[in-house]
Amino acid sequence: MVRFTTPMSALKSLIPYVVLFGSFLGLSQKDTPLSFIDLNVYSGNIARHNGDIAHLIKAHPNGFILGWNKRVSGDQPWHSRYNYPEFGASFVAQQFNTIELGSSYGLYAHYNFYFLKRRLMLRLAQGISYATNPYNKLKNPKNIAFGSDLLSGTYLMLNYARPQLFGAIGVQVGLTLLHLSNANIKAPNTSINTVAFNVGFTAALEPNQTLNQRPILDENFDKKTQFGFLFRTGINQSDVVGSSQFPFYIISAFAEKRLNAKSLIMVGAEYFNSKFLKEYIYYQSVAYPESNVSSDLDYNRVGIYVGHELLFGRFSIQTQLGYYVYAPFDFEGRVYNRIGLKHFVFSNWFVSATLKSHAAKAEALEFSIGVRL
Repeated sequence: MVRFTTPMSALKSLIPYVVLFGSFLGLSQKDTPLSFIDLNVYSGNIARHNGDIAHLIKAHPNGFILGWNKRVSGDQPWHSRYNYPEFGASFVAQQFNTIELGSSYGLYAHYNFYFLKRRLMLRLAQGISYATNPYNKLKNPKNIAFGSDLLSGTYLMLNYARPQLFGAIGVQVGLTLLHLSNANIKAPNTSINTVAFNVGFTAALEPNQTLNQRPILDENFDKKTQFGFLFRTGINQSDVVGSSQFPFYIISAFAEKRLNAKSLIMVGAEYFNSKFLKEYIYYQSVAYPESNVSSDLDYNRVGIYVGHELLFGRFSIQTQLGYYVYAPFDFEGRVYNRIGLKHFVFSNWFVSATLKSHAAKAEALEFSIGVRL
């Protein structure tokens, strides 16, 4: 197995540069690169979010994040409203330094948002990662974190950044949270969360671009309550290793109201037809007769939810909190939550990808199509 020895040695070698760049904190800088690449190396710890993964936490994971970034044009009202963020793509390599977990390699799309006169950068990234050593009942039975080799990946990076500090070269330092999970598409799936310290360099591809801040423009929007419907689907599996994968279908009706240029709120009701739950109920009735679960217990569920959307032009970030008003079988409790991305492809038609969970325990990765009336 190949091990990343470079990131740890790089972290040590970069300490003098971190100290040096700290001496420049009082300097002002008006120019920011229009586009740049960055390389961050990191080392950290696996968070023990589940006691079942204690045997997998043996060493400090490390790796690197290589990114390409380009500032938005400023032509849309939301560009100035969000302080001219950057969009980009990144490659993430992570070595867990345990035989059971192996390593992972992922491709991500991301946005960088800036605060404190563009000195503080927050990156939100979502993508797909490949795990080199997932669960295998014969070859790797201890890896209960990853039940498949393809995983959904998310990472958050909070950096103090100084672009173009030495000509086209800049530096940054901060913290990164990396999450890997297959969203219960295949069991087992306890997931891995890595909390890491990172330090890196930036290299401006189009340097010395003065950030011409434009006034925040008023944006007309409909303040009336609007209604709509959406259909969600996908495949998932119960936590029973070796059980089958099944499709699920969700029909939702919602009402939403725009609050301001950045956000809207919503309420909704939805019907869940999750085929995996039908098999899981039967499994419980046979494997655990003392639980008194009837094999023909209704597996359908009905929920209500409230939610919020943070708006970026035709894109938005969705967060929702729901409650099952009808759920004859108690699967992970009555409360559920959802987070994801939404994009309007036409004036009133949209698509979305969301992760539905019960607290930190994922149930399904949902793909949706919907319409606003």
